Amino acid sequence: MKDIIIDIKADFSDSPGARYRKDGPHSGEEFFEVLLKPKFEEAVRNKVKLIINLDGVWGYPSSFVSGAFGKLSLEMGSEAVLSTIVFISDESEIRKNRIITEIEHPTKRDR
Repeated sequence: MKDIIIDIKADFSDSPGARYRKDGPHSGEEFFEVLLKPKFEEAVRNKVKLIINLDGVWGYPSSFVSGAFGKLSLEMGSEAVLSTIVFISDESEIRKNRIITEIEHPTKRDR
């Protein structure tokens, strides 16, 4: 099986929102539930990489990053996440590094 790809701009939104669905459209919670977790689980099940294209987006609020990638790390473990996901960005190495840092040290939030 081929690697799985998520292009955040094409598959989700060019303007990611806040942490929770209740905070508005395109939330980290929505991305986590609809795309990130299901595609991550599919990649693990099929022993392939999950390629995530970060380009073409206005920006990534820290609450979105925490609500999606931090939550995935808390649920699945940072080692599993980082060994499965490959982030690509021709626009910003800083974006990649911020997300990887969140995965390595996820922000814990009570709902």
